[in-house]
Amino acid sequence: MSALRGRAFLGLVRAEARAFWRDRVSLFFTIVLPFLFIVVFGLVMGGGEGAVAVGYAGGAVAEGATLERALRETEGIVPTPFGDAASLKRAVEGKRVGFGVLWEGDRLGLLYEASRFQENFAFQELARGIVARFDLARQGASPAVALDEIPLGNPAAARSFNEMVPGILAFSLLTAGLFAVSGHLTSMKARRTLDRLLTTPMSPLGLLLAVAVVRLAVALSASLVVLVLSQVLFRFEPTLDLAKFLALVLAATLGMMGLGTGIALLVRRPQSAANVANIVSILMMFLSGVTIPVELLPPFLRAISRGLPLTYLAQGMRHATGIEEMSAGRFWAIVLGSLLVGLVTFPLLARYVVRPERR
Repeated sequence: MSALRGRAFLGLVRAEARAFWRDRVSLFFTIVLPFLFIVVFGLVMGGGEGAVAVGYAGGAVAEGATLERALRETEGIVPTPFGDAASLKRAVEGKRVGFGVLWEGDRLGLLYEASRFQENFAFQELARGIVARFDLARQGASPAVALDEIPLGNPAAARSFNEMVPGILAFSLLTAGLFAVSGHLTSMKARRTLDRLLTTPMSPLGLLLAVAVVRLAVALSASLVVLVLSQVLFRFEPTLDLAKFLALVLAATLGMMGLGTGIALLVRRPQSAANVANIVSILMMFLSGVTIPVELLPPFLRAISRGLPLTYLAQGMRHATGIEEMSAGRFWAIVLGSLLVGLVTFPLLARYVVRPERR
């Protein structure tokens, strides 16, 4: 009997694997979308922070040389001279330089393109440093105190792409578990496929385990491929703790199946459940620090992010990949909390979602 059940379970696993590859929504959100994110954000941010081209113009010969020296002594910029103010303004408006500085006889004018709102704050800070250096150089003085930068924590976290990759991995785990229930099992229930499956010797728990095994395998495989792709193409710099990584993948996938159970219990129609899962996953992606740092969100959105499971999964994944420091207690609390959600909701899932509907 045990051998028969074993063969039946393996048959369910194979059937679930085939069903996953036919489920376009799950396939897209679990595998295709994380890969697209890695490629798009890798092309945008993977090259790291380059030097900023800064245009300058104006002033007499001596003042022009002083301004140029002040610019060359400023780290992170490439000075680009222009013959007059008009050509400098055209270069700034055409985004051929990051910003421009224009000597106006008694002050430096900062020229910047207003639409570059994400960069203009950094440009303004650079411009203040240029003004200070230029002012000292005109007086024949040098800075009295040097600034010694001492970064704390993991230097890899200073690169925005390194922060984003673990968040994308966490999002992949979210969707692997979420769509396993709020879409796949509800669809089987609506088509009465479960009625036929549950007339076999296999118990409802066996079906759930088959679903969990397939989703775990998919989540783990997709995560490893994303890690390798990020390292090979975009110089992602993880320090992977394999034990913590595997524990988080297991717990997160099961926990998100629990979240999918809640959606499936509230929304019985398969298409509606899948739509709700889409909305929930996309909202969490933007509010949990995956694509937009939580620190940049307004205070009320930061408060919401603290209540979202993806926020903690992303933090845990950053720790497991060596990008973010975290106490062992906090990390294992995230893992055990996710695992507990999955274990508590499995009986509910077996009773209310897997149970065949009455005719």
